[in-house]
Amino acid sequence: MSIGCMMWNRSLMDLQQFSIDGADLFIRLAHSDLVQFRDLPLFKFENLEVATNFFSINNKIGQGGFGPVYKGKLEDGKELAVKRLSRRSGQGLQEFMNEVVVISKLQHRNLVRLLGCCVEREEKILVYEFMPNKSLDALLFDANNREQLDWKRRFNIVKGICRGLLYLHRDSRLKIIHRDLKPSNVLLDEELNPKISDFGMARIFGTKQDQANTIRVVGTYGYMSPEYAMEGRFSEKSDVYSLGVVMLEIVSGKKNNNYTDYESMSFLSYAWKLWNESDILSIIDPNLDIDPCSQSEISKCIQLGLLCVQEYPEDRPTMSTLIYMLDVNEVSELPCPKKPGFTQKKVSSNDSEHDSVNHVSMTALYGR
Repeated sequence: MSIGCMMWNRSLMDLQQFSIDGADLFIRLAHSDLVQFRDLPLFKFENLEVATNFFSINNKIGQGGFGPVYKGKLEDGKELAVKRLSRRSGQGLQEFMNEVVVISKLQHRNLVRLLGCCVEREEKILVYEFMPNKSLDALLFDANNREQLDWKRRFNIVKGICRGLLYLHRDSRLKIIHRDLKPSNVLLDEELNPKISDFGMARIFGTKQDQANTIRVVGTYGYMSPEYAMEGRFSEKSDVYSLGVVMLEIVSGKKNNNYTDYESMSFLSYAWKLWNESDILSIIDPNLDIDPCSQSEISKCIQLGLLCVQEYPEDRPTMSTLIYMLDVNEVSELPCPKKPGFTQKKVSSNDSEHDSVNHVSMTALYGR
C-alpha cells in the first residue's frame, strides 16, 4: 500500500464516519456500483496537506472551474498533482463524481492517470500523476516557452491527442465523449508527450449509442461544435470538432480567441478565408523552422484541422479515419474541407473565457 493512501475496502456503513456531504457522495457512488471503485486508493487529507505544504500558494500549478491544482510530494518522493474541489464550485460535486467514475476505468498512455482521491470532512480531492511541463496552452501560447515546441514535438502532440481520443471513442471498454477538449486540458509529461485530462464534463455512451441530447450545455466556447453549442447535441464528432480547433492552434501558435489577430474575424473565419485564397500556409507560426518534410506535415495538419471543424458532424472524419489520414495520406489525397461552423460571428471575450453552465440538466440518449 502506497504512503498516504488506503485501498477502497470500507463497507458502506464505515463510510458514514465522513461528513454528511462525503458520506452522501459515497452512498450515491455505492448505488451506482461500489464494486467498480474497490481498487481506487483513498488518500488521507493530512498526508495531502503535508505533501502540498498545506496547499501553499507556492505549490499551486493550475486553476480550473473545478478548483485549484497543487503540486505535491509524498514522503517517498513521489510527485503528485492534487486537484482540490472549490467549496464555491456549484457543479463541483457532480463533476467530482463524474471524473472518478469515468477516469478510474481508463488507462492509456495519452490520458492522465488518476492515482486516487480523498473525501474527508468537507474536502473532495482528486490525485493525479504529476505532469512537469504543465499544460499545452502554458507552452504554446507563451512567447518565452513556445520555442520548446518545434514542429516535431507539435506533430507528436497532435498524434498523441488523436490516439487518446480514439481510445476514448472506440478502444476503451467504455465509450467516452470528453466534451471539453482544449489546450489547457492537454497535459505534457517530462518528454512533452500529451495526456488528455479533466473528465468532469465527460459522458459515457452505451455500445449502441452514438449521440446524446442535453439542455445543460457545458464546455468552453470556441471549442464547442455548432450542434452542441446551439442545440445541445453531442457525439464523437463534437470531440472531433474541438480537436480540429486545437490542431489549428498548434499549427498557428495562436489562441482561437485572440482578438488582436485575424482581421477582426473569428479564428475559423480567418483560416477559412486563407484556405479559399490558397494562402493557408500564412497561418503557420512564424517561429517554426520549416523544412520540406515538416511543411508537408504542417499542410496535412491544417487540412485535417479544417476537415474536423466542418459545420455538419456527418462531414467530419471519425478518429480512426483521421489517424489513418494523418499517418498515411498525402495532402493531395485528402478530401477538400467544407465551410467550418461558426464562421459568421466572432465569439465574445466573455463567452470564450467561461464555461456555459445551465443549472437545470436533462440528458436523453438515443442511437441511430
